[in-house]
Amino acid sequence: MRLLEYQGKELFLNVGLPVSAGQVAHNLDEVESIAKSINNTVVVKAQVLVGGRGKAGGVKLASTPEEARQQAENILGMDIKGEKVETVLVTEAVDIEREFYLSITFDRAQRKPVIIFSVEGGVDIEEVSANNPDAIAKAWINPLLGLTPYLIRSVLFDSGVEKKLFKPLTDIIQKLYQAFVKFEANLVEINPLAQLPSGELAVLDSKFVVDDEAIFRLPEVQSFGGEIHNDPLEEKAEAVGLQYVKLDGNIGIIGNGAGLVMSTLDVVSLAGGKPANFLDIGGGATAEVMKQALEIVLSDAQVEGLFVNIFGGITRGDEVAKGLIAARDELGIHVPMIVRLTGTNEAEGRALLEEADITPVASMEDGAEQIVAHTQAAMKS
Repeated sequence: MRLLEYQGKELFLNVGLPVSAGQVAHNLDEVESIAKSINNTVVVKAQVLVGGRGKAGGVKLASTPEEARQQAENILGMDIKGEKVETVLVTEAVDIEREFYLSITFDRAQRKPVIIFSVEGGVDIEEVSANNPDAIAKAWINPLLGLTPYLIRSVLFDSGVEKKLFKPLTDIIQKLYQAFVKFEANLVEINPLAQLPSGELAVLDSKFVVDDEAIFRLPEVQSFGGEIHNDPLEEKAEAVGLQYVKLDGNIGIIGNGAGLVMSTLDVVSLAGGKPANFLDIGGGATAEVMKQALEIVLSDAQVEGLFVNIFGGITRGDEVAKGLIAARDELGIHVPMIVRLTGTNEAEGRALLEEADITPVASMEDGAEQIVAHTQAAMKS
């Protein structure tokens, strides 16, 4: 489960991370009251689970409580990538001298948590990875040994950050790992981690993903109660028995079996693409299930291409193909679609797809390369 920024910051505060002062507001009166209590320039930030809120106008500076109210009036109720803004975080604005990126997540290939640190914060880590990969330092944490001082030093040395910052950054990394373990997270991220003119470090944003299976034993997360915001597409998928997780990319992914879908995400990423979701249709999927899966994936406005990867056992290739064709015609799908079918009735399924002018491929790698190429070409045109 993904948390909103202010919820992630509350968990960060729980482990002693230096979070900038602020409170969440649900209406204009609360916004003005919070801004008065801060008595300084504030930032009014839309609380949504999608990225790109700043570019969408969901993050605004305000120098007075009255201006904060006006900015909040523009933000509350706005639609950001299909998500309605119902709350805002009013937080104290700070002078920023420098920005860093820091996160801890799971590396599925290594089967270990990994620390990711960069001296280039404030932008998507994918952009840094593409434009300046040497600016990213990583270190993998042995689950038996935990986070050792040596491991932290190796990350900081590799990043090229000045040695005078080793001590404060070590404290931040240790506390972030404490949050990662204590709240059974899949991801904890600070971007930006700001260095202030005083030299102090401040957490200005949070991204926090908690393991769904752990929530029942996490009272701190349960305390959010009705303010836990599940993604509407994830709720829609759950209602029809599908496993769907929204991601930040533009290539929709559908497969049968969690392992296969995870592998597909990795292969698409290696081919230079950005997956928009994880969706597992499970075993024995019918044409109707495939249609429902496509409808859910395409409800995400960010999706600009589809890669369907099916290994047929109980799931029949011809049923999958029929579902894809019916869904395309009924839903009016116009984005590029690549389909890999293998296993039961794969020849029949591929024949149906070719007849319907949908591209079948023989391998997962070929499919990933083709959908990335098609999607990039569509974006340029």
